[in-house]
Amino acid sequence: MKAYGALAQEQAKVTNWPGYIGWTVGLLIVIGLIYWLMRQGWNWRRTLQSGIPPLPAVPAGAGRTILETSGRYHGTTTAGNWLDRVVAHGLGTRSRADLTLGEDGLLVRRPGDVDLWIPAGHLTGARTDSGIAGKVVPAGLLVVTWKHDGIELDSGFRADHPDEHAAWVEAVAQLATRTKTKTEEAAQ
Repeated sequence: MKAYGALAQEQAKVTNWPGYIGWTVGLLIVIGLIYWLMRQGWNWRRTLQSGIPPLPAVPAGAGRTILETSGRYHGTTTAGNWLDRVVAHGLGTRSRADLTLGEDGLLVRRPGDVDLWIPAGHLTGARTDSGIAGKVVPAGLLVVTWKHDGIELDSGFRADHPDEHAAWVEAVAQLATRTKTKTEEAAQ
């Protein structure tokens, strides 16, 4: 009989449902608190960046097309600081994207999100990198550097075919150089 009573006590410890429920509720509260704090941080960042002026209006096209691709938009950061995400004006949201580089600039169509237009005069260059805005992609990202109202920004993209990144780096660099040369000649 004593052996049966000890076994019953042992089973009672294993099926301590109030303890399990208490731990589960506590864990859910902690997860909810962490989510709420992350959301508050995002809103705080948006408030801090509210001084960034509106982005240029998106035109119907980008001029004569130089390159086109589709892929993912990973976000925008301040130039040189791959962790300082810019969230103002929808620049912080990751999404699908269709990129069109034309003679007038870079057009980024984002289905279900705000489209992005970077005029050719604002482009300063491009490079491949492994990460942006907290997102690391070992196979690489296309990072386009541009200026908006005196603020230098980096926008990261991942083409569906990453082997296209090198051609994009070259094309953006040529367009930025050509536009800079035209601007300097017009100033003289």
